[in-house]
Amino acid sequence: MRTLPALRLIQAFEAAARLSSFAAAATEIGVTPSAISHAMRTLEREVGVLLFHRITRGIVLTDAGARYAARLSQAFSTMEAATRDIDRTVKADILTVHSAPSFAAQWLMPKLSRFSVLNPEIDVRLNASLDPVDLGAGEADIDIRYGAIRPAPNIRVVPFPEETFVVTCAPHLTQGKDSIKEPTDLVRHTLIQSEINLFRWRDWLDDNKLDHMEIPRGLRFDRTFMAIAAAVDGLGVALESRLMLQRELDSGVLTLPFGANGRRLVCHRMLVLKSREHIPKIKAFRTWLMDGLKQSSL
Repeated sequence: MRTLPALRLIQAFEAAARLSSFAAAATEIGVTPSAISHAMRTLEREVGVLLFHRITRGIVLTDAGARYAARLSQAFSTMEAATRDIDRTVKADILTVHSAPSFAAQWLMPKLSRFSVLNPEIDVRLNASLDPVDLGAGEADIDIRYGAIRPAPNIRVVPFPEETFVVTCAPHLTQGKDSIKEPTDLVRHTLIQSEINLFRWRDWLDDNKLDHMEIPRGLRFDRTFMAIAAAVDGLGVALESRLMLQRELDSGVLTLPFGANGRRLVCHRMLVLKSREHIPKIKAFRTWLMDGLKQSSL
C-alpha cells in the first residue's frame, strides 16, 4: 500500500514551489492563499521536514524542499506527458480472444464484424492455436477450446450447443459416374480424415451399420479448416461439423449427399476466469457468441 501525502497537498506544494508564491499557487489552483499556507504546514508535519523558509516578502524553498520539488516536478511532467499521449482513436476496451484455429477460421472470423457493429467501443484481438493459454496470467480474456476440458477451480466453462456431424463433398461428386447417392457408394471415393475430430469415419460407419466396410486410404489433416478446403477442391469426401461447414454450404461449394442430420456432440467450450466473467466486454462477447451459436444450430 502506498504511503503518500494527500494529492491536494502535493499539488499545492508543487504549484507554490514552481511559482515561488503561496498567493500565485492559490490563484492557479482556485483556493485562498491561507488555504495554501495551511496545506503547506500540514505537508511539512507529514513529511517531518521544513520545506519553505517564510520571509517578509515571500517564501524560499529549503534545500530539502528544493530536492522534493525537483522530484515532484518530474513526476507531474510524466503525468502530463501520459495524458497528452493518450491515443484518443483507440477504443476503451480491447478484448483478447484465443480460439481453436478451425473455429476461428470457419465461424468466428466471418462474423466478428457483426460484434464490432454492435459493440463499437470494443476492439477484438483474435489469436488462434491449439495450445491452451493462461487466463490467470492475462494471456487472453476468453479461451475457446475444442474437446474435453479439465478446468482449474477458478475457470468458468461454458459449453457450446451440440454440433451435428455430416458427410460433405463438392457437388460434382454427387453427379455422373460413381456419384454418391448411398453410403455404400463411399467405397469408390477418397475419405478425407480429420485426425483430431471427436467423431470420425469409423464412428460414422458404425452408426450407419457399415462397420464391415473398410475405410479407404486418403488425405489426413490435423485441422478441420484444411479438411474442408480439400473437400471444396473435390479431393474427397469429408465428415465434419455442420457448424463449421455452414459458410461453404450456403455458398454452394459443398453439399450434403446424405442430408443434414447426424450424430450430435458438444465439441467446443468457452473458458473465462470466474473473477472476470462479469466485466462488460466479456459479458457482451459471451452473449453475442452464444446467441450466434444458437441461431447457427437451428
